[in-house]
Amino acid sequence: MSSDTISVASPADFHVHLRQGELAEIVTKHVRQGGFSLAYPNLKPPITNTEQALLYRAQLQAIDPAVEYLMTLYLSPELTPEEIRKAARAGVVGVKSYPRGVTTNSEGGIESYEAYYPVFAAMEEEGMVLNLHGEVPSAAETNTCVLNAEPAFLPHLRKLHAQFPRLRIVLEHATTRAAVECVKALGDTVACTITAHHLALTVDDWAGQAWHFCKPVAKYPDDRAALWEVVKEGHPRFFLGSDSAPHPAETKATAAPTQPCAAGVYTSPILLPLVAHLLESFGALDKLEGFVSTHGRAFYGRPATESDKRVVLRRAANKVVGIEGYGSGATHVVPFWAGKTLGWEIVEEEAAS
Repeated sequence: MSSDTISVASPADFHVHLRQGELAEIVTKHVRQGGFSLAYPNLKPPITNTEQALLYRAQLQAIDPAVEYLMTLYLSPELTPEEIRKAARAGVVGVKSYPRGVTTNSEGGIESYEAYYPVFAAMEEEGMVLNLHGEVPSAAETNTCVLNAEPAFLPHLRKLHAQFPRLRIVLEHATTRAAVECVKALGDTVACTITAHHLALTVDDWAGQAWHFCKPVAKYPDDRAALWEVVKEGHPRFFLGSDSAPHPAETKATAAPTQPCAAGVYTSPILLPLVAHLLESFGALDKLEGFVSTHGRAFYGRPATESDKRVVLRRAANKVVGIEGYGSGATHVVPFWAGKTLGWEIVEEEAAS
């Protein structure tokens, strides 16, 4: 490949929201449009058993069968070690955990991990992955808010890893230097996803700008620099999980006195060109394939094969992301970076040699 083109082996997004119903019909197709062939989806209402996971996978496959969907269960009181073993036999890959109330649709989240130790032991035996939304709930009595909720969660991560050292754990969508340093200091069974938008944003970008508001929120410039540094290092336990989260434009753009704007940033339609654009901006373009494909695939045991297609990017001149978005009415969604230019675009898929 020349300096104006890049070939990437079978990109994989290890954290994405594909919704359901009419909105899923719109956004699921954007996984491949954005250059990706593997997706790790979440859902509301949460998936709590194997049958629900298989049904949701079938619904997504009916929309776009060319994408591989890795399914998860939601950590809840209904989840048992027996269900974990059943899910593993059915090909379910992991379990998602959200502390109560810290992100969109997490009202049913967990409050304490000790009650789930039998579940984690079964996951460890079955080789499943525990995906953690690494924040604690805001609380005035502990001086906890959206800006320090992630560092406050890290002792829980250390404790879980110490208790279950063979359990593969992913700290999702890290936003702080503290999280990066914590994961690097732990063993090879602990990894971390980083979103595209957190490589772009800091506090000043979302304060007053609903389209950049997400949870976890983007933090300080030094925190973003830590994300840049670990990507540029090519650390094998840090990889892309977009946390691409579409919301109807009417709920994303508007807050009311009694209702906040929706938390979530939608990157799926432009994901691979966006990541290439951002990595190039901080001198890490040579780490693109590791970050969007090989690192995550290795951790999840899903390596790209010789039969998988590669995605080719080429430099683009004044490629503007449209502000018109996709869909209409309750399914009208607008992507991140709308109205801005990208330096790369997808030109083709090619069979791996």
